Amino acid sequence: MGTRRKPNPPSRTRLTLLATAAAGSALLSGAPGAQAEPKPSVESVKTQVEDLNEQAEVSIEKFNGIEERRTRLQQQVTQIQDQVAAGQGTLNELSSGLGALAAEQYRSGSLDPTVQLMLSGNPDDYLQRASAQEQLADSQAGLLKQVQEQQRRLDQQRSEATAALAELDSMARQSAQEKQLVQGKLAEAQRLLNSLSAADRARVNAQDSGNRASRDAARTPVLSGPVSGRAAAAIQFATAQLGKPYIWGGTGPAGYDCSGLTLKAWAAAGVSLPRVSQSQWNAGTRIAKADLQPGDLVFFYSDLHHVGLYIGGGNMIHAPRTGKNVEVQSISVMPYVGAVRPG
Repeated sequence: MGTRRKPNPPSRTRLTLLATAAAGSALLSGAPGAQAEPKPSVESVKTQVEDLNEQAEVSIEKFNGIEERRTRLQQQVTQIQDQVAAGQGTLNELSSGLGALAAEQYRSGSLDPTVQLMLSGNPDDYLQRASAQEQLADSQAGLLKQVQEQQRRLDQQRSEATAALAELDSMARQSAQEKQLVQGKLAEAQRLLNSLSAADRARVNAQDSGNRASRDAARTPVLSGPVSGRAAAAIQFATAQLGKPYIWGGTGPAGYDCSGLTLKAWAAAGVSLPRVSQSQWNAGTRIAKADLQPGDLVFFYSDLHHVGLYIGGGNMIHAPRTGKNVEVQSISVMPYVGAVRPG
């Protein structure tokens, strides 16, 4: 029989390498980062999107208010600048006339008025001219004082308007920064939505759109209750905007934000509303929820940053948020605060 050869024992170096590899494998398998991060749930994505959209709309209404004030102040400043220019022109004319008068007085001022009267060949003519010069000087001096006072007043107004515009510019920059921040958050929320399956995204969109009744109403708006002529005109306008996109700061015709839609709807009925939702809250008669009629403005959230146009049956037409279109939805889908009847 042949002799069986015993295998060589493993070297110390090999044993060390094997032990190290095994330990490293155990560490890696137990490390927190070794496992894939869990995907966010549908409810988590939905909550984040809702929170970010609400933040965005608050910023939008703040931005709209700033722009409205900026426009109003710019018109005021332009008017003041025109008044200052006109006053300066009048002042220049008066200065020229006063200069000529001063030169004439200087030329004739070396003689005492009594001597001038004695030397005058026609005393009556001299007295008439002297009286006229005195009256003219008084008139010019009075007018000059009036124009100078006006110019000082206008300069003060222009200074105040300039300071106000500088303040609004600062606020506009802050609003733009806030808007940029919210857009970044919305982009993150969209990324989370994109990480979901098509079925889960559909579930989020379905939940975000409200109940089935409101989605059916979006296709076929139904009015209920009495509708006045102006309210009917406002609703008719709003209905024609269904399907148009929500646009930041939009007042049509391509798209709208929430207060831009109500603004234009009631403008079509001949009623002027303020630009932002918080101001529209004070643009009519407060109405109890039980007394709502089509055409009333309905407001949501404690800071009144969202507004819609009531059409009856518990529904409204509104511009919901970025990424959605003008639609009909139940007033129960958001925290209801109250209603106002314009006019």
